[in-house]
Amino acid sequence: MERAVLQITLFGLLLALAATQPNKDDWDIYSFHINSTVTSRYATTVITSRMANRMDESKEIEFHVRIPKNAFISKFRMFIDGQVYDGIVKGKEKARQQYTEAVSRGQSAGLVSSVGRTLEEFKTSVTVAAHKKVTFELTYEELLKRRLGKYELQIHARPMQPVKSFKVDVHIHEESGINIVEVKGGLALADAINKTHADNEVWVNFYPTEDQQKTCTSCGEQGLNGDLVIVYDVNRDSGLGDIKTSAGYFVHHFAPSSLTRISKNVVFLIDRSGSMHGKKMQQTRLALIHILNDLSEDDHFGLITFDGSISYWKRELVQANQRNLESAKIFSRNIRESGATNINSAVLEGASLLNAHPREDSASILILLTDGDPTSGVTNLEQIQSNVRVAIADEFPLYCLGFGFDVNFEFLEKMSLQNNGVARRIYEDSDADLQLKGFYEEVATPLLIDVTMSYEGGTNLTQTVFSQYYNGSEIVVAGQITDNDIGTFTPQVVAISSSKKMTFSNPNGTVESTGTESADHIQRVWAYLTVKQLLEKELLLSGAEKENVKREALELSLKYSFVTPLTSMVVTKPEGGDTEVLHKPKEGEAPQTGSRHPNIGSSGSVMHTSGTRQGHLARVMHTSAGSVMHTSGARQASPGARQGLPGPPAYGYGGMDLSSIQPKDSGLRSTQLNAERVFSASILTMIQRDYTVHVQVDEAPTQVHATIVPATDNIPVSHRFLLKTENQSLPLCFDVTGDVRLKLLHHPTSELSVHGELDSVSNGGFRRIVIQLNADLYVDVEVNKITVREGSRITHHTGQDPITAGSWTIIRRDKDIDVAGGDTHLVILIQGKDAQSFLWPVLRQQSSDSAEGILALNPVYEEVPQTPTTKLRIKDQEIDVTRANAADYSISPPLTLDCWLLSADSALQRRLEAFIV
Repeated sequence: MERAVLQITLFGLLLALAATQPNKDDWDIYSFHINSTVTSRYATTVITSRMANRMDESKEIEFHVRIPKNAFISKFRMFIDGQVYDGIVKGKEKARQQYTEAVSRGQSAGLVSSVGRTLEEFKTSVTVAAHKKVTFELTYEELLKRRLGKYELQIHARPMQPVKSFKVDVHIHEESGINIVEVKGGLALADAINKTHADNEVWVNFYPTEDQQKTCTSCGEQGLNGDLVIVYDVNRDSGLGDIKTSAGYFVHHFAPSSLTRISKNVVFLIDRSGSMHGKKMQQTRLALIHILNDLSEDDHFGLITFDGSISYWKRELVQANQRNLESAKIFSRNIRESGATNINSAVLEGASLLNAHPREDSASILILLTDGDPTSGVTNLEQIQSNVRVAIADEFPLYCLGFGFDVNFEFLEKMSLQNNGVARRIYEDSDADLQLKGFYEEVATPLLIDVTMSYEGGTNLTQTVFSQYYNGSEIVVAGQITDNDIGTFTPQVVAISSSKKMTFSNPNGTVESTGTESADHIQRVWAYLTVKQLLEKELLLSGAEKENVKREALELSLKYSFVTPLTSMVVTKPEGGDTEVLHKPKEGEAPQTGSRHPNIGSSGSVMHTSGTRQGHLARVMHTSAGSVMHTSGARQASPGARQGLPGPPAYGYGGMDLSSIQPKDSGLRSTQLNAERVFSASILTMIQRDYTVHVQVDEAPTQVHATIVPATDNIPVSHRFLLKTENQSLPLCFDVTGDVRLKLLHHPTSELSVHGELDSVSNGGFRRIVIQLNADLYVDVEVNKITVREGSRITHHTGQDPITAGSWTIIRRDKDIDVAGGDTHLVILIQGKDAQSFLWPVLRQQSSDSAEGILALNPVYEEVPQTPTTKLRIKDQEIDVTRANAADYSISPPLTLDCWLLSADSALQRRLEAFIV
């Protein structure tokens, strides 16, 4: 009987099973229509996708679209076989049971996730019978915000295949008249776009043919993938602005023209800490020089840089004349990064600089740019916020720009809102300098300060007091008209211009109703704006006030069916199908992806082996603990054993524990496996340095013979890990000894896992990082090579060309590797020691509270001074510690930091074995 010999190498980090993901070739999107209606800057967009299962068996069909982050989903429905399945918006607490049940069954949950800068991703799927059809319909609403003199309606289209009937219809109606309109974006195919502009209305129709869907700037054989952006503005006057009323509600758009600019006093606070090293600082210097070029001669400005200490360009505000600007540019070019991050002192010094040099008829602005949490000086976030509120005292706005994903964006957002400003994330990208410059341009030209909007006869008003109004922006206020009596409704705006107090009012003394046809529209604008502002207000409050605001926002969200951070939409599918729960992500929140493969264990991964014999494969199932390390036999010093811990669980084959195999000779072990357990499937080969398994498959096949060969022991080395802490004096550090594979990150509710294999460099880092993106997609990162495994396809990359893996992008540079998908961002730094290179992963962004693993840890402790030793209290336990130091490999070049050294179990608050793969 002829035999084929298969050599199988097992890797203990992650081993993948080809998941049964929907095959896009199995269905046909025969109609994809997007209809967007904009009335008075409020857009309601409906995406309708009609799909057919052309196969002779039931298939899972996926609906996958992207919508603006600023939007609220308000309706989702599916039409299947004459039945309508509606999504129902509920409070998160009431939806929690459905959510928990869905997750426990391994079904999809959390269908909306952040994608990039401006978009969120909505994804769901349903099983459709053979030769049947399904229609998906999603509705979302948003109030368009005016920036730099224009509104932008962004429509993203990515059906993933050319569509026979593809249509985008946009209708814009603005009662005051539309003065400019432009269509742009990657989908702006001139031959497929028809634009009609008639006074106060615009129609845009985009009907590309199937051939045209393959030829646009960002298209290909898989059809359209890009944005259609309609840019417009309306006619304005220098008066009260545009007021719409109907059925007891009003919306007021205020953006007066022909005003004289107010000179400004601006102080820039630039973070120069070690984490700003490299491209961040280069782009900051470049943006700062551009901004200095744009200052007007009647402006006054100051520059402060900070790390653990504060440095002034000048200790006073100076005029933006040519001589001062040239001196400031030289200072900017010479900013160098190093040290810690003292945000508290920087902001207080900036406020002091503005307060010490008041100028009449001018507008003061404080702009903070940072990429990290406070690590020096005052590090308690609430204390910093309190100090800043006292220092600024409502005299001027604070704008916080958070660079990248290390930054605590919620802290910056709260501090900005407390001081009449806003926070903006600056994305680490090639255009980061343009993002910085673009934000400055939004606040570069103040036209009014101390703007107060009053409405006699109005109630339930949104925000009515604004510190400044800038050229190119717009103030929007909405509310209800008391007793729906428009005769007693009198709006007025009072503000200070460049030289005088100004009052804007309606010269006729009355406001006319716009009619009943837009009654629901005006009311929904009020609800949308109210919910948005209540969510911001809730961030600033605590105790009973916070709960009251939260309850009010929840009630409005439920009444108007908005999917907000306080509500969920429960999507019930046909009988026997999934129940899914749709959430609105917060800024920076990680995506929660779809269902697990049914064969995946609690670790979220399944292992199987490579090699075929006439289409047959040997398959080994992963244990529920997620371990693939052998516990008995030749290799005596397993990673767990060297830590003085119990050995990890064994893996088995079809219920047979391979650890029970008796030695064949000289420590070799072999066994026979029943041939019925051999099956055909797509597989991956991974590398495992502890054991090599030789498998023989009979031609029939009737038997599988496995021989396990122990590898040679390495000399154990010690690695010191640093756990950075919030609001604490020193980070924690602990040692791990031996050739260990560690669980760095895992989400119980998603398929993302990150595991790392430690290098042989003492006190170094990792030789390999393996990232599981979904059930059949893995990225294996080594110092000199990146391997992407998708199903049975394996590709190796050694250059610096961007790599696409599903919805993820991997970018390799000289000293780091970016892995980004949705709002998850992992940077793997390439560090060096003793002439050897190794890897060090840094989690730039991941906001899920359920994340597990070393990268997700955020330890909190309290110092308990003792003589002669020091103790830390962690979760009610007092632990002996000693002061030591450790290299911080999360920045490049690394810094050596003082730390509290304690045992691994104490630092992790769990047995180390829980983090060993």
